[in-house]
This record gives sequence, C-alpha cells and structure tokens, in this order.
Amino acid sequence: MADYHFVYKDVEGSSTQWDDIQRKLGNLPPKPPAFKPDPFTPAEDEDSKPRDKNWIDQKTEEQLEDLEDDLDDDRFMQEFRRKRLAELKNAVKIAKFGSITQISGSDFVREVSQAPRDVWVVVILYKDGYPECRVLMQCLEELATMYPATKFVKIISTECIPNYPDRNLPTVLVYNNGAVKANYVGLYTFGRRCTPEGVAMVLCQSDPVLNDGQNEGEASREAVLEGVRKRFIEKVITQHENDDDGSSSD
Repeated sequence: MADYHFVYKDVEGSSTQWDDIQRKLGNLPPKPPAFKPDPFTPAEDEDSKPRDKNWIDQKTEEQLEDLEDDLDDDRFMQEFRRKRLAELKNAVKIAKFGSITQISGSDFVREVSQAPRDVWVVVILYKDGYPECRVLMQCLEELATMYPATKFVKIISTECIPNYPDRNLPTVLVYNNGAVKANYVGLYTFGRRCTPEGVAMVLCQSDPVLNDGQNEGEASREAVLEGVRKRFIEKVITQHENDDDGSSSD
C-alpha cells in the first residue's frame, strides 16, 4: 500500500513544502512578501516645533496676535512677530483695490466723494459701443492692477452727469479728499497713441494719483514716473529688436 505524506499549511500565509517545490518548478507564482504595517509616526506636536523665523512666517495675523503673551520672554521672537505682523497688515493695505469697480449714480458719493482722505480715486465716464472708451478702459484696467492702493471706478456718463455729451467720452475725473483734483476730456488728452504708460504719465504730472502701496506722497509719484520711463524704454528696445528680426528674415 502506498505511503502518502501530506504537508499542510498550519499558519495562514506560510508555504507548504509542496508549494515550495512547485514554485521552484515554475508552476506557481512567487510567494508574496510578508505583510508589514507602516511604522507608526506620531503627529508632530505644535509645541515641540522649533520657534524660529520659519515658525513665525507660517502664522496668520490672528495667530500672531494671540502669541504676544507667549513670547514675552523671547526678545528676538517678539521682534520677528512684530515684523511679520507689519508685513501682513501692509499686504492687506496694498491689496485694497486692484481692479476697476462698476458704480451707479447712487453709489458716487459713497464710493468717490467719501473715499478715505489718503485714497486717490480715478473715475472713468464711459458708454458701451464707443471704441475710444474701450481703449482707455483697457489702459486703466492695467494700471488698476499695477497700483492697487489707488481706487479705480467706472460709471455710465449720463448716470454721473445727466445729459453729458457723448462727444466728450471718455472722460476721466480724479478725486482726493472729496474734491476734484483733475479732469481729462477725450481720449487724446492722453496722447496721440493711448498706452498705459502714457496715461500714467498724465495722471501723475503733478499729484501722486497712482500708488502701488510701497511709497507715499511725492515718493510714490516719483516711483511711478521712474517705473513708467523704464517700461517705456524697454518697450522701445523690444520693438526695435523685433523690427530688426523681421528685416533680417526678409
């Protein structure tokens, strides 16, 4: 009588001698690796993090305000905290506007005449369907992005001034401290070829109308004019290079 010898799996996941032989012969796939759970890593304790400049930089303004008492004994960290708070508050101030806001006649006093004393307001009177209005609006949209501390608003001309003549469009009014500081009637008051640089130069001829939030008063006006001159020169150089490339390829 034949003597049969059986080898059983006695532990789940372990291999029998028969399985091992079959794997060697290529009749069974390789044995899967034994399961190993991922090593346990405890969550990082907020109090255990090193209190350095990077730790301060990751805090919000509200969190920094709450840290005042905790850092009383650390003079250097208090200084980092004060500087970071100033940066956050300045960023909020700079990002005050940044685009052109549509207003109606009923909004004018609140949005323009009653704007804060330190805010310059640029108002464009326009109507849809006028190419000149579209050209100037594009220039002002670019300037509004570049100078977010200056407030830009747009209003349908006849909502602002009843029966305002269409021949005067577009018209720009500049306000500060509740009073009109300048007005520009028609597209060509900004030059024969209206560009953002040309508009900026005209607006800042005598007053610090445009402000990027980094400077104040006359320093702001000088910074704008210097930036405009630089961009204008860069555009001329780029145009000249493009013209040279086009002529050389002909």
